[in-house]
Amino acid sequence: MSAAPTASGLTDQVTYDNRIVTAFLVATVVFGIVGLLVGVLIALQLAVPALNFDLPFLSYGRLRPLHTNAIIFAFTGNGIFAGIYYSLQRLCKARMFDDRLSWFHFWGWQAIIAAAAITLPLGYTTSKEYAELEWPIDIAITIVWVVFGINMIGTIVKRREPHLYVAIWFYLATWLGIALLHIVNSLAIPAGPMKSYSVYAGIQDALVQWWYGHNAVAFFLTTPLLGLMYYFLPKAAERPVYSYRLSIIHFWALIFIYIWAGPHHLLNSAMPEWAQTLGVVFSIVLLAPSWGGMINGLLTLRGAWDKVRTSPVLKFFVAAVTFYGMSTFEGPLLSLREVNALSHNTDWTIGHVHSGALGWVGLLLCGMIYWLAPRLWKTKLYSDAAANFHFWIATTAIALYAVVMWISGIAQGAMQLWFDDNGQLSVRTFQQIVEISIPFYWFRAFGGLLYLVGFLVMAWNLVMTFRAGSRTADETVTVPRVEVNAPAEPLIEEALKTPGARAKATAIHGLIERWPLVLMTLAMGGLLIGSIISVVPSLIQGAMSPRIASVTPYTPLELLGRDIYIREGCSTCHTQMIRTLRAEVARYGDYTRPGEGIYDRPFLWGSKRTGPDLAREGVLNPSTVWHYDHTLHPAEVAPWTVMPAYPWLGTDTWDPDQVTPRMGALSVSPLRTYTPREIDRGPELADAQARFIAAELRATGRPELVADAQLERREVVAMIAYLKRLGTDLGAKPGTTGIAGLEARIQAARPATSAAVAVVEVR
Repeated sequence: MSAAPTASGLTDQVTYDNRIVTAFLVATVVFGIVGLLVGVLIALQLAVPALNFDLPFLSYGRLRPLHTNAIIFAFTGNGIFAGIYYSLQRLCKARMFDDRLSWFHFWGWQAIIAAAAITLPLGYTTSKEYAELEWPIDIAITIVWVVFGINMIGTIVKRREPHLYVAIWFYLATWLGIALLHIVNSLAIPAGPMKSYSVYAGIQDALVQWWYGHNAVAFFLTTPLLGLMYYFLPKAAERPVYSYRLSIIHFWALIFIYIWAGPHHLLNSAMPEWAQTLGVVFSIVLLAPSWGGMINGLLTLRGAWDKVRTSPVLKFFVAAVTFYGMSTFEGPLLSLREVNALSHNTDWTIGHVHSGALGWVGLLLCGMIYWLAPRLWKTKLYSDAAANFHFWIATTAIALYAVVMWISGIAQGAMQLWFDDNGQLSVRTFQQIVEISIPFYWFRAFGGLLYLVGFLVMAWNLVMTFRAGSRTADETVTVPRVEVNAPAEPLIEEALKTPGARAKATAIHGLIERWPLVLMTLAMGGLLIGSIISVVPSLIQGAMSPRIASVTPYTPLELLGRDIYIREGCSTCHTQMIRTLRAEVARYGDYTRPGEGIYDRPFLWGSKRTGPDLAREGVLNPSTVWHYDHTLHPAEVAPWTVMPAYPWLGTDTWDPDQVTPRMGALSVSPLRTYTPREIDRGPELADAQARFIAAELRATGRPELVADAQLERREVVAMIAYLKRLGTDLGAKPGTTGIAGLEARIQAARPATSAAVAVVEVR
C-alpha cells in the first residue's frame, strides 16, 4: 500500500481479493444445481413412491433434509458469502482482514456441506427442521461462523470509510442473529459419535426449535439478502437507494420485531395461549417493516424502468423484491388463527416457503451472480438472451409451484376440517386426502424441474463467460485516505450538544454508523429482548406444567424404535400433535396436552401431514402385524399411500450395545430420565419386549416370520414397539406403561415362557 498527495489530500491503493468471491460464487452455482436435483427427486417420490428404490440412502425421509440443507446452507450460504466478501471490501475500501481466515471459512463451510451430504442420507439427524445436523457438525459450524465473524469485523475495523453503509448493518445482524440461534437451539447431550438428545423436551423443545426455525429464515434467508439488495440493486440500476432513512427504519424495525414471531408456527397447539398470541401480534406488525424494505427496493428503480426492460440482472432483482413483498404478506396472513387452522400441516405452507426460497432468495442471488461474473472475469456476459430465458422460465416455475401448492393445501385443509350436515367428518380416511394430492405433486415436480432447467442454463452461460474472459485474482483501486477511528468522547459530546431533537437524533445516528461496536451492542440488545421475553417464560412454564401421572419414560426398546423413526425421517410426513380443533379431536382423539411430551427429546410435533397424525396411534391401531406390513410393504396395506417402503428394517438388526449409552445420556443432570438400575437392565429389558412383539408376529403363522430366528432383533420390531406406545399413556393405570409396565408383563409371562421353552426343547 502506498500513499500519494492529491489536490484533495492523500490517497491509498487498496487491493481487493476477488479469488475468494469467485470460489464462493462457483460453489453457489454447483450446490444450487445439486440442491434442486434432490428437490426434483423427492417431489417425484411423492407422486411415484417406487422412486425411493427401496434404498435407505435414497428414501424420501432421508433426502428431504438433505434438500433443505443444500438449498439453505449450501446454495444460499455460499451465495451470501460471495456477495458479502465482494461488497464488504468495497464498502469498507479495504481488503478482507486476513486471507487465511477467508480461505478457512470457505473450505470449512464446504467441509460442513460435505459432512451433511454424507450423514443425512445415512440417517444421522436430530430431526429438528433446518437444524438436522448432529453435534460434531454443529461444533464445526460454530467454529467456522466465529472465523467468518472475526474476518468480517476485522475488515470493518480497518476500513477506510468512516460510515457504515446500511448493507453492513444487515451483515452484522446476520452474524449476531445466527450465532445466538444456533448455539441456543443446538444444545444437546451426546449419546455417541453421531447421536445426541436435545436438552429441551416436548413443548419446550418445540418452542425453542420454532424460535430458531422462524428466525433462521429471518437471519439467514432475509437479513443478509436485504444487505445484498441494498448494495447490488443500486449498483445495477446505477442509482442511489431511494431512501436511506427508510432503510435504517427498515433495519431496526426488522431486527426488533422478527425475533418475537416464532410461536405462530405452533398455533392451536399445546403451546401456552399467551405465547401463541404474542407470535400472532408480532407477525402482523412485521408486515410494516418488510413492506418498507420492498418499497424502498422498488422505488430505487424510479426513472430506470427502461433499463429494467433490457437488463436481465434488473429483471431478476425486481422479481426477487416483488416475491419478498408477496412472501412477507403471506406470512402474517398464515399467522392468523383462522387461516392457520386451515393452512397448517398442508401444502399451502410448502408453497409459501418455496415462493420465498425460489422467488426472493433464488432470483436475488441469480441476479447478483449475473452482475458479478462479468466483473470478476473482465468481460461481458456471454448471452443476455440466455439470461432472459433463465429469468422467464424461473419465474414461470415459481408461479406454477406456488399456485399448485396453494390449491393443494387449501383442498387438504378443507378436507381435514370439513363436517357434513349431520355433524360428522365428511372425509373419514386420510387416504382420500392423499388421493386428491397426487396430481398436484406431479405439477409440483414439473415446476421444480423448470427451475432446475433455468439453473442449468445459467451454469452454461457462466462457463461460456469465464472462457471468454480472464479472471483477475486481485483488483487494485485508489481510494481517499480518511480518518476513521476518531476518539469516541468528542464525537459523543458533540452529538449531545447538537441543538434540536431531530438534529441530535441525526448526530447520534451518525455516531452509531461510525462505531460498529455500538451498532452490534444495540442490535444484540434488540435480539435478546425479544428472545428472552418470548422464549424464557414459556420454558419456565413448560417445566412447571402439571405432570400427568401415567406419562412415563419410554422403555429401552421404545427409545431405540423412536430413534429409528427419527433416522428414517418419519416425522417429515407424520405429525404427533393433535390440535385443539373440533375436527382434529374427532379424527385422532383427545387433543395433545403439554405434559405428554416431557420425555420427548427431541419433540416430534411435525409440520406437514402427508400421512395421518400418529399421536394416538397405539390406541387407534394397536395391531402388531399391521404395523409390520405397513412399514415393509405400505402399498399392500394402503393402496393410495405415497409412503416409501422400508424393507431394510425387516433385515437390519438393532444393537443392544446402543441401549446403555442412550439411556445414560438421557439421565445426565438435569434430565435424569432413567435410574441407574434401569440403565443397567436396559439391554435385558429391550430383549424381553422384543420377544413379546416377535411372539405376536410369529403367532400369525406366516412362514417367513416363524422361520426368522433373529426376528426379535429386527429394527422393525423396535419401531413397532414405539408406534404401539403412542397415546397409550393417557388414562392408563399407574404401573401399566413404561418400564414398570414392561417389568410387570415380564413377571406375569415367566411361567408361560418357561413352559414354551420346555415344549420347544421336547420338539
